[in-house]
Amino acid sequence: MKLIMAVVKPFKLDDVRQALSELGVEGMTVTEVKGFGRQKGQAEIYRGAEYTVNFLPKVKLEIAVSDDLVEQTVEAICKAAFTGKIGDGKIFVYGIDRAVRIRTGETGQDAL
Repeated sequence: MKLIMAVVKPFKLDDVRQALSELGVEGMTVTEVKGFGRQKGQAEIYRGAEYTVNFLPKVKLEIAVSDDLVEQTVEAICKAAFTGKIGDGKIFVYGIDRAVRIRTGETGQDAL
């Protein structure tokens, strides 16, 4: 099992969710976050004054999948979140040692 963490632009969330639903991915956790990478923020103008926004709004997705769905899931996120502009985001893949569904006590793949 793997945990896929993706950080994407907020307006791409529905596109990513739909792409994952088509793959059969049944659940995800979404968190509103702020951050920056190479983009280093952006300059904005408010009431005629320019100021720099150092942390940009993003959404972080956490998706637990079986090993056989990892590549398809990463590819689907990449396609759905792509704009071709700086700040499209990143994807990280982690191993999951154990998973437990609290309600039923199921473990491993069955807990996903």
